[in-house]
Amino acid sequence: MSLSDTPSSRKTSRKADNELLIKGLTCAIIGLVILLAPRFMAPSGMTQILAQSHIVGWFALLLGTAFVLLFARRKAARGKD
Repeated sequence: MSLSDTPSSRKTSRKADNELLIKGLTCAIIGLVILLAPRFMAPSGMTQILAQSHIVGWFALLLGTAFVLLFARRKAARGKD
């Protein structure tokens, strides 16, 4: 049994993977809200601000997607072992 295969290290690894999933979903949801909110809001100054921040929305959506894909990759690799 190697040092990296101890129960405590597996538990720590799973906790880190779950945190990665939570961060990914949070970022993706924030990105979607920023991108979609101007379409559903009444015309106001806030609508204009959100419409101009579409680059931030795309970045958050892509970052969140990357985190979720990294979680899936780690989970698949752990399942093969």
